[in-house]
Amino acid sequence: MRPDEFQNALVKACEFSDSDKQAVYRAIETRRDVRDQFLPDPLPEELVERLLKAAHAAPSVGFMQPWNFTLVTDADVKERAWQAFSRANAEAAEMFGQEQQALYRSLKLEGIRKAPLSICVTCDPTRGGDVVLGRTHNPRMDVYSTVCAVQNLWLAARAEGIGVGWVSIFHDADIRDILAIPQQIEIVAWLCVGRVDTLYGEPELAVKGWRQRLPLEELVFRDKWGAR
Repeated sequence: MRPDEFQNALVKACEFSDSDKQAVYRAIETRRDVRDQFLPDPLPEELVERLLKAAHAAPSVGFMQPWNFTLVTDADVKERAWQAFSRANAEAAEMFGQEQQALYRSLKLEGIRKAPLSICVTCDPTRGGDVVLGRTHNPRMDVYSTVCAVQNLWLAARAEGIGVGWVSIFHDADIRDILAIPQQIEIVAWLCVGRVDTLYGEPELAVKGWRQRLPLEELVFRDKWGAR
């Protein structure tokens, strides 16, 4: 086999089939942030394990794998988390103008109470030691790695027909106290996970008029900032 033939064969072996590529892009394009449409049915343990394995397969700076996943199914713990969210959500509503406040308050954000499973995703900045390959000049790379794990879990959940909602409206100290999270550990995401009765064809906030998707061509520069 000639070198060019070998190279072409290697590229072809690494490339997904057309149907597999379509499935990947479909999961990306139809992923949604679910706020209220959860069903109470418990998720099978083997399904949850698949989602966690997908998250654990995420890329991480220096291969430090800084994430942990705290699974929350206890009703009392979820209720305490919802109360913490509810207090912060009332504060958040006051930060918007009067017209936006009405729309904000109309959004149903019941995922913590309704979803059968919550997953608190955290980042341990000490896991790779004091000096981590790739984090030497950007100390936030461990958190960015953890966000990659969140995205992996989210896309795997979409492929499984499972809804995910990312709750970010809470005071860090409240969730830290509820789950007994050590001070050096950073809370990255509270995810509500479960089956849903409906899934929006477009992002919910776009459907309800909060904000629309920006045109991609407005966000792409070439060679320097602002140049198209």
